[in-house]
Amino acid sequence: MTCSFSRSRFRWLRKLCSLFCAIIGCCSVPARAQNLDKPLSSIDEEITAFSFAPDGGIAFSVYHNFKTKKYDLEHDDIWIQDARGKRRRLLEGQKYTRGNQLLSYLTDSIRWSPNGHYLLVQLLTTTVEDESGNATNSVETLLFDDSGHEVRINKGDNFLLGAANAAFLPDNNTIAYLVNAVSTLPLYSIKATRLSSGSFPSPYEGRTFRDVAWLPEMNFAVAVEQDHSMSGPPRLQYLDVLSDSDKELATLDGYEGGLIVSPDRTKAAYFIDREALEIRSLSHPNQLARVRVGLGIPRWTPDGSRIFLKRALEKKSGDIVWFPVPPLAAVAPNKEISVSQPTPVSVLHGLTFREFTISADGHSIAVVVPGKRNLLVFPLPH
Repeated sequence: MTCSFSRSRFRWLRKLCSLFCAIIGCCSVPARAQNLDKPLSSIDEEITAFSFAPDGGIAFSVYHNFKTKKYDLEHDDIWIQDARGKRRRLLEGQKYTRGNQLLSYLTDSIRWSPNGHYLLVQLLTTTVEDESGNATNSVETLLFDDSGHEVRINKGDNFLLGAANAAFLPDNNTIAYLVNAVSTLPLYSIKATRLSSGSFPSPYEGRTFRDVAWLPEMNFAVAVEQDHSMSGPPRLQYLDVLSDSDKELATLDGYEGGLIVSPDRTKAAYFIDREALEIRSLSHPNQLARVRVGLGIPRWTPDGSRIFLKRALEKKSGDIVWFPVPPLAAVAPNKEISVSQPTPVSVLHGLTFREFTISADGHSIAVVVPGKRNLLVFPLPH
């Protein structure tokens, strides 16, 4: 019996193959040998997701498969490695249960709270509904503190069902997140809850979005809004997460994913199609630039001067390159926008990696190697 789970542009919507096969173990393809310089540090485990902590530590999940009488189940373990290299386990996956439900899950992403005390762990789950083996796929977010204790919302559950792309706001109490709004389309609603008091009404109830990037240290977000039928053009919006104060920045020619906001919160970048990345000023939205780099996973450097790009989609292996952020220029309405083609600079010998991220201090780049999926940390190339 197999079940499928389709993902859109967000990292939490990838295809989930058969639930009860070992999702990572049976589907991975051994990578060719890759020769790399000696890393600053490494985690020799089969990594499914990871995230740099504000203090330089790393939270990571490790693939864990075990057998029952009927099924092979995946219940990833979750760990923290501090800046000194000492590790502690937050969750022993095999012991994680949800009542009497038979559950299999894959850790899809990990995000820290601003104070580095809480973690939001996004799972792709499959749950058996009845004795016939019928199952449903879903996304949910677990809450932990950095010591491994469950963090409960208003003294209730420590998880948000259906919640994806969840993030703590600066008060380290309010959590903003997305839920699927139209089951057959990649459209999402914005929701919010507080650890102290629980959920509260969203000021954007009834509106649907393709993507949302929460702004660090602010109660604001940049979002790509689209109507329920996806018949109109996508619109770039600047939102106050806690009130109905919003500003439309631009009507986009298209949207293919990859929305990211620069660390100084002055620019947004996103793919308008499978080739062109558009970079737009948030304070002067008519100022922009387009670069032809090919669809992939982009990441800003902390100083905002460069964008690193893995030239493959989420959870797929590709090489990593960087290119300088070009100057932005004012563009008149209805005027054709030129597209530049930078010469990308290859990093880490042009070898391929499954995932990557850049540390908040800009000193390090962490990558997951295909095949064994070990995590390696290197100095950020210049």
